[in-house]
Amino acid sequence: MSIFDIFFLAMALSVDAAVVSFSYGLFLRKDRLKNALLLAFSTGLGQFVMPILGWLGTNSVSSYLSHFDHWISFLVFVLLGLHVINEAIHHTDDDLPEKNLSLKLFFALGLATSIDACAAGVTLYFINISILTTSGIIGITTFICSLCAFYVSRTFPKIPLRKMEILSGLILILLGFKVLYEHLSM
Repeated sequence: MSIFDIFFLAMALSVDAAVVSFSYGLFLRKDRLKNALLLAFSTGLGQFVMPILGWLGTNSVSSYLSHFDHWISFLVFVLLGLHVINEAIHHTDDDLPEKNLSLKLFFALGLATSIDACAAGVTLYFINISILTTSGIIGITTFICSLCAFYVSRTFPKIPLRKMEILSGLILILLGFKVLYEHLSM
């Protein structure tokens, strides 16, 4: 997996966090910088930690799975992509988050937006890639995307969020096909 692929994976994984930050940016008027930084930090930290947890969990069963690891990677990426697309299709515009931001809420947002990153960590194990570097790129990308989305929401309140989520799902599916293609063409 090239640095270009890792960046695309990071962008795809960061969409949920960016959508959450964008949503909060639409209506939060007080402490905007503080809230933007806390949202970006909590989602970025979640996206950094969860791939590592997925990678570590896979380490204990890798010898049993090495013969069909490329299929696991393919399935995980495709299922993640389909999940993201399904969520985008069934998401309603009335799903606005609550307005009181607490540390508990920031923790929950960081966790909720990074569950798919845990599954990506499983895939990254089989690709035999540096998990700390990759998780760092994913976390930093998520931090930046989340921070930008928070502030962009005030400038462009009519960006079609559903289309962003669907694009992110398609990127994950394409990464799955790329992993399978690379393995089968060896």
